[in-house]
Amino acid sequence: MMMPWPYPEFPFTGGPEPDDADVRLSSLVAQRLSADWTTRRQQITVTVQNRVVILAGLVADPETRRVAAELAWDVPGVFDVCNAVRLYGGRRGRR
Repeated sequence: MMMPWPYPEFPFTGGPEPDDADVRLSSLVAQRLSADWTTRRQQITVTVQNRVVILAGLVADPETRRVAAELAWDVPGVFDVCNAVRLYGGRRGRR
């Protein structure tokens, strides 16, 4: 027996619609990162899921990475921060 597989509505986003609170938190964190002297010109992306801020990207030094996480934590309503920001030229395994 063959079961039809329905096509998702176009465009397919790959998941549920973001919560309004998550969108608001994402915007607030991004504003703080762009306003701060340390993080304003860094390649940091902000994603929020269930009030958990996920920071990703590349920065030049550990201090910038730390400041980005602190700025995210300072936003009211943030439940947790996942700091996945990496450093340029990070250590790589031997080949």
